[in-house]
Amino acid sequence: MSDSKRHVVVHPDYKEFESEILDCIESFKKEGDLVLDGGRNIIKSFSLGSEIINIKSFKKPQFFQAFVYKYLRESKAKRSFEYARKLINLGISTPFPIAYVEDFSSIGLDSSFYVSKHIDYDFDFRDLIHQPRFPDRQNILEQFTEFTFQLHENGINFLDHSPGNTLILNQGQGTYQFFLIDLNRMVFEPMGFEKRMHNFRRLWLSKTMVDIMSKKYAKLCNRPESEVYEAMLKHSRTFQKKIDSKKLRRSGRKMNFKK
Repeated sequence: MSDSKRHVVVHPDYKEFESEILDCIESFKKEGDLVLDGGRNIIKSFSLGSEIINIKSFKKPQFFQAFVYKYLRESKAKRSFEYARKLINLGISTPFPIAYVEDFSSIGLDSSFYVSKHIDYDFDFRDLIHQPRFPDRQNILEQFTEFTFQLHENGINFLDHSPGNTLILNQGQGTYQFFLIDLNRMVFEPMGFEKRMHNFRRLWLSKTMVDIMSKKYAKLCNRPESEVYEAMLKHSRTFQKKIDSKKLRRSGRKMNFKK
C-alpha cells in the first residue's frame, strides 16, 4: 500500500548489518530456525556474520490495538529494544538488543519485530521448579535471589518475572549468570517491600524455594527472615490459588459443555 511505512532502528554496533537484518525479516515466514512458537509470537534464529541472532515476530494487533500502537503507546518491539538497552546500562543481563522494526499502515501498526543476540544458555528457572534435586539448586536459587534484589534496587518492576523468562548460564566454579527475556512488560519505579515481595509471585515457588530465597533476601534487605518468608509465601500462594481456580473454572465450563 502507498500509505504503508516501515520504521527501522538498529543499534550503532550493528548498523553495518542493517540490510542483512531486513533480509532476514523479509524471509521470516519461510526461513530461519524455529526457536519458539508461542501461538501469539514466534521466535526464529538466523545467522548474521559470525553470530546467531534471534528475531521475535509479534502477533499482528487487532484494529483497536493497531491504532493504539501507532498513536498512543510504544509497540512491544520498541519497548523490548529500549528496555534491553536500559537494563544493560543498569548492569542487568539480557540478550543484546540489535534492532527493532515496525510496519505501519494507515490504520495503525501492522507487524513488528525485535532482534537480539542469541544466548547459548544452560537451563532456565523452570528446571529449578520441576527438578527438586537439580545440581547446586540452593546455590542457584540464592544467586537468583541476589539477581532479583539487584532488579529491585535499580527500581525495575519486571511484570513478567516468571519461570520461563530467566535464562541461566553456568559460568563454572559455582557462579551463574541470569538473563532476562520477554521484556515488553516492565515498569521503572521505586520498589517498596510489599511490591518487591509481590514481584516474586509468578515464579511458582514451593515452600522449600521460598524458605531458601526469603532467607537470602532478608539478609540483602536487612529485614527479619520471618517477615520476608511470610510476605513472599503469601503472595506466591495467592497467585497460585488464583491460577488454579481459573483452571478449575475452565475445566468446569468444558465439562458442562460436554454434558
